[in-house]
Amino acid sequence: MGQVIPLFPLGTPLFPGVVLPLRVFEPRYRRLMRDLLVQRAEQRTPGFFGVVAIRQGWEVEQVAPAEALYDIGCTARLQSVRPLSDGGFHIVTVGGDRFRLLDVLVSDDPPYLRAEVDWLADEEAAEEAAGDADGLVGLPGEVPLGPPDEAAAAGLDELVSSVARGSMDVLVHNVGDLFARYVAAVGALRVGDAEDADEAMGATDEETAALMEAVGDDPRALSYLVASAALLTTEDRQVLLAESATRRRLATESRLLRRELTLLETIGAVPAPLQRFAGPRSVN
Repeated sequence: MGQVIPLFPLGTPLFPGVVLPLRVFEPRYRRLMRDLLVQRAEQRTPGFFGVVAIRQGWEVEQVAPAEALYDIGCTARLQSVRPLSDGGFHIVTVGGDRFRLLDVLVSDDPPYLRAEVDWLADEEAAEEAAGDADGLVGLPGEVPLGPPDEAAAAGLDELVSSVARGSMDVLVHNVGDLFARYVAAVGALRVGDAEDADEAMGATDEETAALMEAVGDDPRALSYLVASAALLTTEDRQVLLAESATRRRLATESRLLRRELTLLETIGAVPAPLQRFAGPRSVN
């Protein structure tokens, strides 16, 4: 049995560490906010709900919710809640933990969806980051001299860790450069609609610098920034959310960014409606 949490279906997935502001106006989600506020007051916890991307349709309660929703989501932790005069709420949340849907629960009370979920852990071990380490044990044609002693084992561990660090550094540098080129290419498409091209490009450069400064030297944060900020399809973003290893997520993003740059630079097209950026752009 997994933990039961409230669900908030959206048109795009949420990623860990990404800020998501929402205006809550539907009656069922107003009820969700009131329930979370009561929970926060009683348990002195920030409160959270699960965000899952909608696979098909919008009124997911009218069809089989388990089929209408993707099976991997991310919690949204409440950071601030401001009641509105019309009874709704303006909230600011930040992405928390990833989860897998085990079952979706529909009821009249509470009126919002809930789900039984299984929490997903990240894979951040040095061995995983380096990829398959079997090739480090010996070169083709080498004859093993016997079982490794403790010193040899320790040396192999250090070699694997060193390769992992180097591999991750290369990926981070590569994805960072590709993302900067991608943002510049998107900005160039906006220049044609701007009265002041220099001002438009300057704003794009400042935006890119701010985004990269927000993630600093954190590969995981960079991977989630790219996943949320790039104009990718929901399917692409969902693949990135489902990936548990930062190294593999960055490697996938490298391929996706190269694909998007090819589309942008050759035919001036993106796989989604061109907006400033389609998703939240702040990473904590």
